[in-house]
Amino acid sequence: MADLQDELHITAEVGELDPPVSPPTPLPELPELPDLDEHALVAEPCLAPLSDQDAAPLDRAHTILAAHPVADGYSGLPWALRHLPWYDLELGESTIDTDVPRMRRGHVGALFWALHLPEGLAVDRAVGATLEQLDLVKTVARSHPEGLRLAGDAGQVTDARNCGRVAVVLGPAAAAALDDSLGILRVLHSLGLRVLTLSGTSWASEAGLTRFGEEVVREMNRLGVLADLSGASDATIHRAVRISKAPVLCTRSAARALRPHPANLPDATLAELGAAGGLCLVPLTAEQTGPTVRDVADHLDHVRAVAGPECVGLSGTYDSGSAHPQELGDASCYPNLIAELLRRGWTEPDIALLTWGNVQRVLRTADFTAKAAQQRREPSTARIAELDG
Repeated sequence: MADLQDELHITAEVGELDPPVSPPTPLPELPELPDLDEHALVAEPCLAPLSDQDAAPLDRAHTILAAHPVADGYSGLPWALRHLPWYDLELGESTIDTDVPRMRRGHVGALFWALHLPEGLAVDRAVGATLEQLDLVKTVARSHPEGLRLAGDAGQVTDARNCGRVAVVLGPAAAAALDDSLGILRVLHSLGLRVLTLSGTSWASEAGLTRFGEEVVREMNRLGVLADLSGASDATIHRAVRISKAPVLCTRSAARALRPHPANLPDATLAELGAAGGLCLVPLTAEQTGPTVRDVADHLDHVRAVAGPECVGLSGTYDSGSAHPQELGDASCYPNLIAELLRRGWTEPDIALLTWGNVQRVLRTADFTAKAAQQRREPSTARIAELDG
């Protein structure tokens, strides 16, 4: 950040007398201001004129979110920050969707920072590029201590929230970042990685998980790294749900029955995910859920009905290059969505699970699973050539 140049103040020399004070000159009368043209006013991205009927749910939404903040399951902020020559997330940045002031207005208490890589990046650059993003995220968190705090488990997420900070959870990262090595998985975990997406590799493909892929999932369970299945094939999802001892996530998946996007989940998969205690984080993107806040609420209603109230969460997907529905343009807009759910009859306990409780349950369960697995299982030394060769 640029240093601020101190202003120079010129003082009178010693012994110099102050000049006599003249009586103040009366100010001229100001002309009356003309009426403002309402069309000339620029509204905030999330604000629209409210009727009395709309104001009550919105006020209640703010009250509920103050007690049960949003754990946002996906943010593309790390890659977006690479393209900014200068930024201050605590002061606020208009060129991105996420900063500390907007997260506070939106009652965001935790944020999963994706380490996904842009399409077209050479495969042999995946490990290095992921490490660079991990370094960037840690640097950003350290340089914004009043607003952000890195968190590696459920307890640290809660502590950050209780201190008035946004908890930053690292992940998901792309499976290519492992370079087919369980040793690299352990190194990434030691650096803070907590979520890994199981797709785009030879061991997690359209055909499903190979024997090495299954070993990756077991080692992730032992470490406490959550499996993200958004964008994975149906075969991979089915097998990962069956063999994982910890809950699995879909960090950016809505209902395919409402919108046939390839990353959205069919009802059978949603039901299987709910039965296994997994979590579907519905993205706030026009492409996957629709162009309005009501469309997003439709997906949340559908996932809750099919998979259960403990299987649904929120994924802002801000700063990922996606277009967002009306009234959900940036990280400050979550109260608009919660107000829509209140109009539909969602109760405070339902919303508490949606925004905070379900993510905390998954993080806690992953911690317990890892501690139990570490007592039974040594670090895996399996190699892809041995299992899949």
